[in-house]
Amino acid sequence: MSRVEEAVSGSMLEAEIREQPAVVAARAAAGLHAAAEVAALTRGSDVSYWAIAARGSSDNAARFAQYLWGRHLGLATYLAAPSLYAEGRPPVMARAAVLGVSQSGQSPDIVRVLSIARDQGRPTIAITNDASSPLAGQADVVVPLLAGRERSVAATKTYTATLHAVAQLAVALGAPDLADDLDRMPDLLEATVSDALVRSAPDLSGPSGSSLATPLTTVGRGTGFATAAETALKIREVAGIRAESYPVPDLLHGPVAANGVGSAAWVVCSPSYPPGYWSEVVSGLVASGVHVVAVHEAGQGEISAPASIELPAGLPAWLFDAAAVIHGQVAALRLGEARAVDVDRPVGLNKVTRTT
Repeated sequence: MSRVEEAVSGSMLEAEIREQPAVVAARAAAGLHAAAEVAALTRGSDVSYWAIAARGSSDNAARFAQYLWGRHLGLATYLAAPSLYAEGRPPVMARAAVLGVSQSGQSPDIVRVLSIARDQGRPTIAITNDASSPLAGQADVVVPLLAGRERSVAATKTYTATLHAVAQLAVALGAPDLADDLDRMPDLLEATVSDALVRSAPDLSGPSGSSLATPLTTVGRGTGFATAAETALKIREVAGIRAESYPVPDLLHGPVAANGVGSAAWVVCSPSYPPGYWSEVVSGLVASGVHVVAVHEAGQGEISAPASIELPAGLPAWLFDAAAVIHGQVAALRLGEARAVDVDRPVGLNKVTRTT
């Protein structure tokens, strides 16, 4: 039994949430070595963009990579549609480096994308928690998560380990300015986990209605949208509450019309946009009757929401957004506990989903 398991009498999900800072710290050296191998593989080649194949939480981590690499490397990154590689003539991936992200490395559709990429002569990379998995077998370079066995169905420590790997790749591929921030990540996650776990189940509806079953919309931008999407996924799969996610512009292009009295929003106020921007977003939702939970930097009084969660001021946007996902994970945990859900084994879900 691990030290964390001895210290925690509760769910495996909570134990694994607590393990995240240690996992990120422990994989630092091996992750940097693998990232350097990836850089060597693609350096001097014809690679001009990246294609990432992933599902579920891994897909949200791929979104994080898409925004992080685009902002800090100017690197075009797209999310592959694995079903297009299932039969017939698959898309041509000329000039692409192809990355498969899968915690288990078992999903046949993700494995197939890398297999076809190899057939097309493209460099292939896998981010996975199982270096002996089928996905790893199709990769020129394996970037290991080294998170240990994740027993709860909902991914937590493998998700933040994937964000850590994505940031390490950014450093190796040409963004050395992120290196110092990477070194801060374990301590930041430790403080965030400690803060988040003292909270009770978040009120998602305010004074009226049931706080445990209100439909939820999560909102963000850039790497913060990836965090919003992962928060919605966790709350939906662990607590069984209907949750969906949007970037702010997409929300305003139509779905916002369905938000009003009796609905809730979880807004990830990433510092990639100024406080005034988020103040306008939050105030607009509040004015329409939405119960808003705003995750923002400390000291931003202009962001006036019925419920606020603060992270330290002055963090770079990507690091803020990586830490903010902890609050989404813990919200899912607490809401699931309040609804008497088996948070480790939500109904209808399996740890490994072999999509085709």
